[in-house]
Amino acid sequence: MRDGYEADAFFDGGDGEEREDAVYAQERTFAALPPAHGRGFAASWWGMAWLKALEDTALDARQLKEGRRFAREGLVGAVSVRPGRITAVVRERDGSTYRSDVLLQELDEQEWDRFLDMAAERAGHIAALLDREMPPHLVEDAAAAGMDLLPGIGDLEPECTCEAWDHCPHTAALCYQVARLLDQDPFVLMLMRGRGERRLLDELQERIASVAGEPGAAAAHEARAASGEVPCVPAQQAYTAAGILPALPPPPGLPDAPGPAPSLDTETDPEPGMDPAALEMLATDGAARAHRMLADALAPGHGQRPAAAELTAQQDAVRLAAEARPAPWITQRLATGSGRTRAGLPAAVAAWRSGGAAALAVLDEDRVLEPAVLARARTRLAEAWEEEEAPRLRAERNRWTSVDGGLQLRYGPDGRWYPYRKENGQWFPAGPADDDPAAAWAEAGGL
Repeated sequence: MRDGYEADAFFDGGDGEEREDAVYAQERTFAALPPAHGRGFAASWWGMAWLKALEDTALDARQLKEGRRFAREGLVGAVSVRPGRITAVVRERDGSTYRSDVLLQELDEQEWDRFLDMAAERAGHIAALLDREMPPHLVEDAAAAGMDLLPGIGDLEPECTCEAWDHCPHTAALCYQVARLLDQDPFVLMLMRGRGERRLLDELQERIASVAGEPGAAAAHEARAASGEVPCVPAQQAYTAAGILPALPPPPGLPDAPGPAPSLDTETDPEPGMDPAALEMLATDGAARAHRMLADALAPGHGQRPAAAELTAQQDAVRLAAEARPAPWITQRLATGSGRTRAGLPAAVAAWRSGGAAALAVLDEDRVLEPAVLARARTRLAEAWEEEEAPRLRAERNRWTSVDGGLQLRYGPDGRWYPYRKENGQWFPAGPADDDPAAAWAEAGGL
């Protein structure tokens, strides 16, 4: 919860002397929360456990009900949280105010040592806390180590300037409001128990680094994991805990080539409808694409380049036909998947090989140019050749075709010129696009 502000604060240990660990002693102050009309005070199981400790301790249900009303109406001021104590000023409807404190026993050094030993072996626990979660097994493991994180009956001790001897509406309102803080940040509870977030993570980092550096630590950890003594940690949790774990080794370099596809030539017949050859082609293509993506990701400036647009199923079918060079019976299936005939697929393949998805779009489109775009295209054509050298072209929409009908330039939406040549009565891409119409015309075969 980051609604309020946090302050590193020195405070007295009860006898007026500065605590020895003052450098780590944090007092977090959260701004007053807005009214909680129409909602509960806790949604998390640990927030509910906090409220259960309050409600099981208080002797007067009417006081609790009044405290809930105060909290719901937003009458609790800024909440200060520090080891062993939470504090707030609670205002009543008539404007009178009371300072309310709720005390919670701090854990001693031996208890924290046991907790740190336990947490250092279970990265998932700390990863969950960093995600502002408190999994039940963290509390259970802490209890098994001899320390109770969550309060129980009688653990929340009230103090209020209204001088009530039990939980009054003011301390109850404070507890209900703190449940909302706990819901979003369980480190608030850790601070009440005696360890602020920064100190807790620093000590854990030291503990983990120390254990990792012991001779034979890695082999011992693997042996415990194999025996089931150390639970496996999901990769996402380990990544979340990166700030407190030892540094990982550098990633491996880029392989020289994609890995080979698995062989599916086995004695077992494939399931009906399954084509092993097609599956092998997809596996080979997947490895090649992964290799290209990794090479691109490791290239300088990758983070500054925009992500490529996702291909449609029809575009990807053309890509597979162009890059995987499939067997004829697979090509027919790809033609169908691309929405083309078998005879129309080669032109699409040529377009893909010359310019990817952009060139494929130019093959398929036959669009009327807007007046400003048309004027710009005509200007570029006029500037491309000397008047006596310019080819004679017929203009139609975004296409300029030679008078003999054999060559063509297409003006793409990217402002580039795409060369085409007619073969057996069908227009085929003749090469890559170019910003210069004369260069594209030469690519198509024109003089």
